[in-house]
Amino acid sequence: MSTAAAPVRQLAPDTVGELRTAAERILEEFGTSATSPALLERVAKTANGFSDALRHGCRPVDTADGLFVLRGLDVDDASIGATPDSWATAGDSGALYDIALLLLASVMGNPIAWEGQQDGRFVHNIVPSPGHESEQTGASSSVLLSPHTEDAFHPGRAHLLMLGCMRNHDNIATTAASIRRTALSDADVEALSRPVVPILPDDAYAEAQGYTDAEPPAVPALFAGEGGTTLRFDPAYTPLDRADAPYREAYGRLGDELARVSVAVSLTPGEVLVVDNDIVVHGRVPFQARYDGTDRWLKRASVRVPGRRTRPSAEAAEHGYGQAAIEAHAG
Repeated sequence: MSTAAAPVRQLAPDTVGELRTAAERILEEFGTSATSPALLERVAKTANGFSDALRHGCRPVDTADGLFVLRGLDVDDASIGATPDSWATAGDSGALYDIALLLLASVMGNPIAWEGQQDGRFVHNIVPSPGHESEQTGASSSVLLSPHTEDAFHPGRAHLLMLGCMRNHDNIATTAASIRRTALSDADVEALSRPVVPILPDDAYAEAQGYTDAEPPAVPALFAGEGGTTLRFDPAYTPLDRADAPYREAYGRLGDELARVSVAVSLTPGEVLVVDNDIVVHGRVPFQARYDGTDRWLKRASVRVPGRRTRPSAEAAEHGYGQAAIEAHAG
């Protein structure tokens, strides 16, 4: 795994001030970051009025790396309080940054939330949680979080994933690997472009895991999208035992190639990692959680980009395991 630096977009102080002032005004008006129709309307209106400089920082991913780090926001370690011990107890912890991330997401596209995850909030708290150390979810800590496409099981998954760093005293790295950096044979690409096996819902979606109304649909791991090859990949929740040996071997080579080109991104407070979810798989290295209020703490937002055509038309027929995404700015 490489520790090469990710592409960085540095926001100027006055641009950061513009974003912070906007977030402060919204928080003062509503007194919470818990989203409501009125708050979302205010976020949309505010985001539409941002300067060209801020919009330029939020332009689409424009390199084969499939990601960038937005830098310049200020996070005061003392004022944000202790790292929550789970998303369920986080409440309005770091509420100002919830709103700032939602504003940035609204410039990049349309933020989405999931009815079945973190009570339908548009900004999630990603923290280690007691009892979840070995799961393949953001609440884990002691195991490698396997590289994966965010919400790979669902046809309405985000186009962009945003991870904003609140605290990371231990320099714990997020891993990221771009399909556009891999070197697969034409035969492997052809094999992995066939819909052979499904991707099942992950442990963050208990209700979806109990879905029995229809069979899980087989989906391709690779497909041709705008600008090049794109992927849909989550090996921890892909039942490869249902595939034939040649497919499993090709899938294994895809995993090996993604590991070869993987980079480690250790975020510092105030940095926001933006990942193209159609190009890049992400994960996290293992760490030892302390549960003393100083553990790693990220904020996560998911974004759809209206009008983007990067996925097979067959996805429109998938049932999504009964899960529905909520759009922040519908219509």
